[in-house]
Amino acid sequence: MALRKRKVTEKVAELAPGKSRFTPKKAKNALGVVKVIGPAMIPVLAPIALKVFGEARERIDRVKARRLGVPVDEIAQFSGKGGALHARITGAARAIAELRDRKDATAEDRTFADRSERTLEQLAAAVRAAERMPAARRKAAHKAAGTELDELEQRLLSRLGL
Repeated sequence: MALRKRKVTEKVAELAPGKSRFTPKKAKNALGVVKVIGPAMIPVLAPIALKVFGEARERIDRVKARRLGVPVDEIAQFSGKGGALHARITGAARAIAELRDRKDATAEDRTFADRSERTLEQLAAAVRAAERMPAARRKAAHKAAGTELDELEQRLLSRLGL
């Protein structure tokens, strides 16, 4: 019992402030071990690291695609400052095409779809042009395009009966 108590007090004394468990000699020994084992571990760790980084990138892409409302394989098309607006424009264009192709679509629906597609083309061109503008002008152009897109989406939703 006395031996055990003495060992515990020695360990506590080692951990006391002013006494470090990590000495220069231990650091030198650890560095030597890393120098010997490190290069041998690279072939083992490299594939694991690549797999981890690949999975992390895939997860980030899935989150971004879900936030933009597009499939993961199309995420590269919607990069840059106006990427979210381009995704919304693409989504609206698909919905308008569905409206036109419905069996119960009226002539008025087709006319609306034609006008809306022209508007979407103009909005897409404006967003692409805004990519090269200074920040203040780009933000103003994106805000204007977003407002116009909001109005078009509202009209589209009312046409679809939602």
